[in-house]
Amino acid sequence: MNSHHNPYHGLAASQYWRSGVVDVGLGEFDPLIKSKFRISHRDRIATIGSCFAQHLARFIKRQGMNYLVGEPLRPSDATLGVTVELSEQFSARYGNVYTVRQALQLLDRVTGWQPKEDYWERDGRYFDPFRPTMFPNGFSSREQLASERDSHLAHVRTVFSTADVVVFTLGLTEAWTSRIDGAVFPLAPGVVAGSYDHTIHSFENFGYSQVVGDLSQWCERLRNWNDRIRILLTVSPVPLNATYMDRNVWTSTTYSKAVLRAAAGDVAGGLDYVDYFPSYEVITCPQHQTRYFEDDLRNVRETGVQHVMRVFERHYLTVRDESCKTGELSRPLHTDGLSAVLCDEDLLG
Repeated sequence: MNSHHNPYHGLAASQYWRSGVVDVGLGEFDPLIKSKFRISHRDRIATIGSCFAQHLARFIKRQGMNYLVGEPLRPSDATLGVTVELSEQFSARYGNVYTVRQALQLLDRVTGWQPKEDYWERDGRYFDPFRPTMFPNGFSSREQLASERDSHLAHVRTVFSTADVVVFTLGLTEAWTSRIDGAVFPLAPGVVAGSYDHTIHSFENFGYSQVVGDLSQWCERLRNWNDRIRILLTVSPVPLNATYMDRNVWTSTTYSKAVLRAAAGDVAGGLDYVDYFPSYEVITCPQHQTRYFEDDLRNVRETGVQHVMRVFERHYLTVRDESCKTGELSRPLHTDGLSAVLCDEDLLG
């Protein structure tokens, strides 16, 4: 046996820091080695998750793919403040789903679970605690809210039962919950409507074991609903806008993203119909030296979004023309800037 054998000798270029990161051309960094599946233009695609998921939803639509919108704009929506943008940014009107526990409880609600705290009030209008910014004007009565919620949950079931691919962008580990039944809210009570009460509301920062357990259940339950479904997990690169932990917001951000990244990778590694897509790694790679963030160092610039989508198209979409082989988007993606992304968490700032 050769005593000088080095197991790191002769690895692929991507496995060394210099050749895998430093020497890669700007805008050409691609950390994905191999995807588990491809997505055709016939596949029905749904998205769910944090604000960054909206970039992917917009890209899928602009590329002419089959993006599922289960609850399109209706004439009656005008009085509720719902716009086309609000309605079509999401596959169903769940708005931003920041935590995995919130996503899992959405499935619970579809199958009959009814949280005790089912409305928030502000100025005589009623708001859904689980999507408080989806209807900016609120509802005129609790009955109107309940009717809309029942319709919404039926659409959620339809979307997940008919989708061929679901992309879930994990965003946060911090959440506000009900002490009564453990219901998880996307925003703290009192930010949009309702009122915070320490006797019935509590703060929770989900740990790795909780997130990986919830995420495994979420994936398995979707697969039980729909045995054709493939799931693509990704982690939002957007830092926390505020933390309730008694520490610097950057420390909370690194904790949250580390937990979510580890959980997503481990769940994807254990289920053959689940894959992990490294949008987080593309945006936060040191090679870019914050070039992919706006001046607020939080929101992602359009150049960063374009880079993520090039990697996504290269590895997941069925090739339609030669442009895909060169790393160029088959249809350039243009957005209207930050206003095109609807982020509830911005209200915490």
